[in-house]
Amino acid sequence: MTQSSPPRHAVVIGGSLAGLLAAAVLAEYATVTVVDADPLPEGPAPRRGLPQARHTHLLWSGGARAIEKILPGITDDWTGAGAIRRSLPTDLVTKTAQGWIPRVGEKQFNISCSRDLLDSVVRARVTGLKGVSTLQRSRVRALEGTAARVTGVRVDTPEEAGVLLAADLVVDASGRGSRARTWLQALGVTGIRQAEVDSGLVYATRIFEAPAGAHEMGFPIVNVQSDPRVPVPGQTATIVPIENGRWQATLSGTRGGQPTGDPDRFIPFAKGIRDPIVGELLEGRKPLTDVAVTQGTANRRIYFEKAGLPDGFFAVGDSVATFNPLYGQGMTVAAQGLLAVRSLLRQKGLAHAGFGREAQRAIAPQVSTAWELATSQDILYPGATGMTPRAGTGLLNAYVNRLMTGATTHEALTAALFKVLTMSSAPTHWLHPSVVWHVLRASDRDALKAPPLTAAERAVAGLGPVPGPSGPPAPGPDGPVTPGPVDPVGPADPVGRAR
Repeated sequence: MTQSSPPRHAVVIGGSLAGLLAAAVLAEYATVTVVDADPLPEGPAPRRGLPQARHTHLLWSGGARAIEKILPGITDDWTGAGAIRRSLPTDLVTKTAQGWIPRVGEKQFNISCSRDLLDSVVRARVTGLKGVSTLQRSRVRALEGTAARVTGVRVDTPEEAGVLLAADLVVDASGRGSRARTWLQALGVTGIRQAEVDSGLVYATRIFEAPAGAHEMGFPIVNVQSDPRVPVPGQTATIVPIENGRWQATLSGTRGGQPTGDPDRFIPFAKGIRDPIVGELLEGRKPLTDVAVTQGTANRRIYFEKAGLPDGFFAVGDSVATFNPLYGQGMTVAAQGLLAVRSLLRQKGLAHAGFGREAQRAIAPQVSTAWELATSQDILYPGATGMTPRAGTGLLNAYVNRLMTGATTHEALTAALFKVLTMSSAPTHWLHPSVVWHVLRASDRDALKAPPLTAAERAVAGLGPVPGPSGPPAPGPDGPVTPGPVDPVGPADPVGRAR
């Protein structure tokens, strides 16, 4: 805002990560009120409106870089609070549908910690910004305005029902339970289309005490993925080392193969999937929590950008699209979308006519990318429901399968894989001529046959040596084996490398 401009006020519905980032972006141009139905914790504690926080969350480098641009220094704040910055694939032991990925030098990274810690650090930064205030234990009842323009919200507070909060802009970041379509329809807005793809996925998570010495040595993330090409329920198991010397273990299964809340079946489920390594690592570990189970993980997208939205309104985060949590896209999509909104703000300002509609369109490309990546895989599982793949999807999937096969043996394709999976580049990167050249020559010759844990990692976890031949050697005790120079697909982005 300039001294000559009238004061502006924005209302953000929801104190979620997306809502907080929206408030940070808008605070450069307006006073901001964040309205949330729950009390917002002072530190890393559960929030009733975010039950999925109980499960593993990985913030990919594409999202971490976007948040770093919105809140400079946030990566240091996270790591200072106990989060772990992980090099990818160096600090990752993962079996994709095509096989084990070698632990070569850093191509991308992620931030590993509990969702409660991740959010609390962002919340402390944003609520401390000048002009940002919160209205807690308050629920938005309706949008105020007309089909042409939203002018505020009606809020039920602990003290009074139906309070009017006037606003130049309203942002809906209320998440999976968003009532934005209903609110807009009440104003006379029609034609808001919705799509859904549901694989029937169920998540189950339990936190364990990590083995002595595992945290200090930087024990890797361990993950076994499903193979959607095989017509059986997709089952996965993951261990993410998080703050305070704990392991957060999450299991998942699609329709017909879901995990349950039975603690006695947790480790057997992990040992019964494509590779038993996660179950073996958890065997004998002390559980610190009960098993938390979440259902209702369908991919759902609302095409706000294609409707005739009123001015003064846009939606972001899970209010626009929810994705199968398996792919870890939600936080990154929200952050990158809001970075695009910030660019729009800096070009045109908050008072620009039609800003809300333009902001919604600015968010759409990030949403579309994640939607295609998630739904093209989820629709393949038995019993999956929803929209059928577009024409040509089979050919594209065959190409991506070949690329991922090459990523198990060729460092250039490993780099290309993680550049897109971490949402650091669009999937069109996989069609770059240099990538195509490597894909055409891809093979799984000399691929790893066993999890690439080091001898030191196996020892601290109480596992014996790998029996029999296991392909190329796993990383040594002092770090991963990094091959010599390769013909790179593209250099890893150095932004955010500071630990």
